[in-house]
Amino acid sequence: MSKQHSASPIRENPLPSPRRVGGWKLFLMLAALLMGAAGAAYLLGPDAVEGSRRAIRVTARTSFVLFLAAFTASSFASLLPGPFTRALLRERRIVGLSFAFSHLLHAIAIYAFGQLNPEFWPSRSPLTNLPGTLGYVSILLLAVTSHRGLVRRMGPTAWRRLHVTGMWVIAAVFTYSYFKRVPMNYWYAVPSALLFTAVVVRLIARRAQALRRN
Repeated sequence: MSKQHSASPIRENPLPSPRRVGGWKLFLMLAALLMGAAGAAYLLGPDAVEGSRRAIRVTARTSFVLFLAAFTASSFASLLPGPFTRALLRERRIVGLSFAFSHLLHAIAIYAFGQLNPEFWPSRSPLTNLPGTLGYVSILLLAVTSHRGLVRRMGPTAWRRLHVTGMWVIAAVFTYSYFKRVPMNYWYAVPSALLFTAVVVRLIARRAQALRRN
């Protein structure tokens, strides 16, 4: 006569899973962290000019990290499926909006630096400002069209074309911004290499998806 095994107490009384932090709650949390980092960088400066310069650097780095996460989310979810990559893909819209918010703080820091340093803007030509202008126009378009109502009105094809083009434009602006500074400081080779790796990952993921379809 076989013995009957009692049901596992873990299955009968499963532990409550922690609430997932996502959506607008995640955005608010990231926005608070971004403002805290920018504010701390400003306050740690010996004066207002140097503080705003430090805020520019910090917000540039946080924007870069968030952009890389949004830029490679779908590629890593395709190549390395798992809980983390699926969560990143699920929250890609929020990560992208957080990147836009980070770059808004970056623009505010640049404006403050220009106000405190009157020689800043006259020293820049329209050609010098062109890459940054293209980047901000792309960020604005991507942020505005992240609204679900506009997504439905645009249609999936037009929306995808806009967002793919915008992401590549922003990637090109970041590449230009970091790569031109490598001769002045070799540490800029690190973000340049990360961008190159992100581009390769996207191309590999695209090729892998095409092979799966075939």
